[in-house]
Amino acid sequence: MKSTIIVIGLGRSGVGAAKLLNFEGNQVIIFESSKNPEFNAQSEALQQEGIKVELGTPLELLSFKPWLKQISSVVISPAIPWNHKTLNELRELGIPIKGEIALAWERLKGLPWIGITGTNGKTTVTHMLNHIFESNQLTAPMGGNVGNAATEIALKFRKEKISPDWLIMELSSYQLETAPEISPEIGIWTTLTPDHLERHGTLEAYGKIKRKLLENSSTSIYNADDRQILQQRHSLKKGVWVSTNKQISSRKQSDFWINEEGIVMEKNQELFDSSIIDIPGNHNLQNLLLATAASRKAGLSATAIKESIKSFSGIPHRLENLGKIGNISIFNDSKATNYESAKMGLMAVESPTIIIAGGRAKAGDPSQWIEQINNKACGIILFGECRTQLRDAIISKGFQGKVQCCQCLEEGVDLAVTIGLDSNAKSLLFSPACSSFDQYKDYESRGDSFRELISPFISK
Repeated sequence: MKSTIIVIGLGRSGVGAAKLLNFEGNQVIIFESSKNPEFNAQSEALQQEGIKVELGTPLELLSFKPWLKQISSVVISPAIPWNHKTLNELRELGIPIKGEIALAWERLKGLPWIGITGTNGKTTVTHMLNHIFESNQLTAPMGGNVGNAATEIALKFRKEKISPDWLIMELSSYQLETAPEISPEIGIWTTLTPDHLERHGTLEAYGKIKRKLLENSSTSIYNADDRQILQQRHSLKKGVWVSTNKQISSRKQSDFWINEEGIVMEKNQELFDSSIIDIPGNHNLQNLLLATAASRKAGLSATAIKESIKSFSGIPHRLENLGKIGNISIFNDSKATNYESAKMGLMAVESPTIIIAGGRAKAGDPSQWIEQINNKACGIILFGECRTQLRDAIISKGFQGKVQCCQCLEEGVDLAVTIGLDSNAKSLLFSPACSSFDQYKDYESRGDSFRELISPFISK
């Protein structure tokens, strides 16, 4: 009897893994717990390729019983907890469990990887590096936690029988948890703040997963402006440090830094003026330094990096400037799915600010975010599942501006525009500080919804 590989989930990672395994000649079955009709067309297309799809199949041992004698392995997407009860039961039966990213690493580890991890900033750094490399005629696809699934990239190059110059991979803690063996040529650690604690339990456990990537990297690049990472400096693997902090740089504790004149420095060598980056916020100067350090380690000249950065306009859903309503600048920051990221977005825009926030709350301390709200906001609109929870937290800290709750984003946008115009606000910031899963499938669809809802108000 032919062995079978079970893939869990019809998401991007699951489909990428299934198609790669099918191309390699394996018998593949996808289990999808949902019976949503939106999966029907996708399911039919996959079955025409020879991939069996079982819709409405929950992740429980009973679902696997018809195939137990022929299962050679089970492949999971990052959304599935690594210690899920059913996965542990399968392990006890001797069935190997593998993450989608580990599957891709096995096929692509002969190529030079740049692995980017961190709580915030990793998506911007990933896009920035992809832009720099591709602008300099290097084949450097990005994927992993952003863009294409890593297995999609592996399949593409298997089919085309070509090899890229670099692979630029954004790697989340969910992915790294399932693949501690990933050992990139260059590893980057952007930030470490509390996130995903509902899965990992503690900041220490969460940070340990990310730290492993840097320990495995041939060249490790760290952000010294992040307090949690800097505190670990003496115990971390030796590497390259970047900082926008003049005190750290003056003590010669950073390898890439920005001097008093705003010039990006590599040791004592002037590279280019940091003002060429056209996206706001000090955190984006940190991202610039991280991307510059990786580009230099990959062999690119300062001039090549400079000319590429000039044409980099940021990424969708991360402080995305959508235009103006009168004198109010509108920003889509839907990617701010935690308090720290929302705080950084708020610090980057001009005050007084109207904020739209809410969704499904994550574990974490909102106090620093609320402190910035007190400093910069004239009003905040809260929507979604945790709206009253956030309202109570904000009011308890003495916020003097307007606080209004609503059920959905559509109502929130209307309120924000009205209050913003009445308050002579300088910016309107959609920065949820929460996950999207109460009302949207992901932060992208949430950001797209905001863009669509705000568009009629924007000055043409």
